[in-house]
Parts: sequence; C-alpha cells; structure tokens
Amino acid sequence: MKGDNNKLLIIGAGGQIGSELLHYLRLKHGTENVIGSDIKQLNIDGPSEQLDVMDFELLRSIVTKYKITEIYLLAALLSATAEKNPEFAWELNMKGLFNVLNLAKEGLVRRIFWPSSIAVFGPGTPKAKTPQNTIMDPNTVYGISKLAGERWCEYYHYKFGVDVRSIRYPGLISWKAQPGGGTTDYAIDIFYSALQNEKYTCFLDGDRALPMMYIDDAVRATTQLMEAPKESISIWSSYNLGGISITPIQIANAIRKRIEAFEISFEPDFRDLIASSWPHSINDEVAKSDWSWEHKYDLDDIVNLMLTNLSEKLQLS
Repeated sequence: MKGDNNKLLIIGAGGQIGSELLHYLRLKHGTENVIGSDIKQLNIDGPSEQLDVMDFELLRSIVTKYKITEIYLLAALLSATAEKNPEFAWELNMKGLFNVLNLAKEGLVRRIFWPSSIAVFGPGTPKAKTPQNTIMDPNTVYGISKLAGERWCEYYHYKFGVDVRSIRYPGLISWKAQPGGGTTDYAIDIFYSALQNEKYTCFLDGDRALPMMYIDDAVRATTQLMEAPKESISIWSSYNLGGISITPIQIANAIRKRIEAFEISFEPDFRDLIASSWPHSINDEVAKSDWSWEHKYDLDDIVNLMLTNLSEKLQLS
C-alpha cells in the first residue's frame, strides 16, 4: 500500500531480480519507501545508494538513515561466474548475508528476504520432482554458499528470532536486465539471437531439462512469501519453488513457431556439467500449502512475452 510505514532496501537492485523487484515494490509501497542499492551507482529515479554489501558500517548507516524495516538481499556472484573466482564468490555471498542477518539480530530491521537456488542440489539429489527436504550435495561454489546460507538463515531464526525468508529460485527468464552469469542464462540469450537473425550456439545439451520460471512469477512469489503471516511459515531455510521444466530444444521449437528461420546448435561446456547435477523438476507442495503459491506462466506465455518485449527493446536501443 502506498504511503505505508514499511521502508524497504533492495541490495543488488541493478540485477535481474533486483531491478524487477524494485519496480514492483515501488508501485506497491511508493517510490520514496523503496531504496535501491548496488555496487555501482544506479541510474534510476527515486532514492538510491551505492553500496558494497560487504561494508558493514556503510550498510548500517544506510539502514539507519532511511529507517529500513525490510531488506531484500539480492547481491551475489552467480553459478557460472562464481566458478571462475571461487574465493571471492564465497566471501561476497556469505559476508553479505552475515552482515544483513546481524543487523536483524540487533533489531535494526524487521524482516529479510534472501534468495537461495536450485544450485543447493547436487549429483545425489533426486532429479524428478525434487522434494523440499532431500539430499543436498552441491558441487559448485555458488551452490555450496547457498546451502551454507540456508543453514545460517535457519540458525539465526531459531537462535535469535530473526525473520528471514527464502526461496530456492529455479532458472529465471526476463527481458529487462542483461544476464548476470548464471547457468540458465541461455534461456535469455536465445531470444536475442532469434530476434537478431543469428544462429544460437547453446552451451547446454539440447535435452537438458531444468526448472525455469518467468520473472513476473518469481517477483510475485517473493512478495507473496514476504507478506505471508509469520505463523504460516514452516520453512526457515528456503522454500522449493517450481515453475515449468523445459529443455533448450523445447524453447527453440517454441520460438520457431513464431520465427521459422531460427537455427540452434549445441556445444555443451562446463555449464552443462553444472546443470547436469541440478533437478529436472521441483516439488513445491510446501510453498503451495503454506502461502498458496501457484505459478502462472507456461512456455508459450514466456516465449510470447520475451519476443514481444525484447523486440521493442532492441528497436529502441
């Protein structure tokens, strides 16, 4: 509601999820009540701050300055990028989380959102309809940091009463922000190639099925979880979230229904090895039961939205 008493800080507001969440939450709460921050200066209207989330004192000063009540911590080094710089990825992903959790422990903020990922799963995890509680043996630094983060979130909740909520995001498809170094980024890049009449070379195997979701569903899930009554939350590590299970070939075939000349080839690299350890599909029955989650967009919806919006974006650029 616009004009409410919530003051929200989005850390990583220049990224794929953060930029969409910033827009959505400002419509909901009012522009002045939602502060965007990122490691680089943001070129946006409304209040914003340049912030390195590893700088605890700067973070604290921003929280105090705006009287922040909720933090959405979206700053992280993603799966493929993190493999190239594992020590920095661990430091960024973990120290940022600790800094935010400790502010909540001190009582400076009321609620936290921190995203986990399907990267917490690994080779020993059941691949089909992966359950909420199962084997988690990640083999990437990103997945290891996310699994550790889940455990710390749960620890801070039960030990210190911190209200920190989380979702294990599947691969996310969006058109506004550029891909940020994730293993599922092919599902964004492919649309750019199709619209620019380029043959697309996919870095995953054509039949590599992964759970994916349109960004609007992810944003809606995030806000729905954050608005759920505390007593309805049963998972204080991170909720499974399912969307649709799709392969690169299925996306390519859906694109060809609209762009018949589109061509694709496959040259799997290290990212396919990462993806091969992840689930094919996700069981999110607990999220459905606890806070009435349902995804909205199927493959045809996503392809139509991506081609329509990216076409307009490319014409304007």
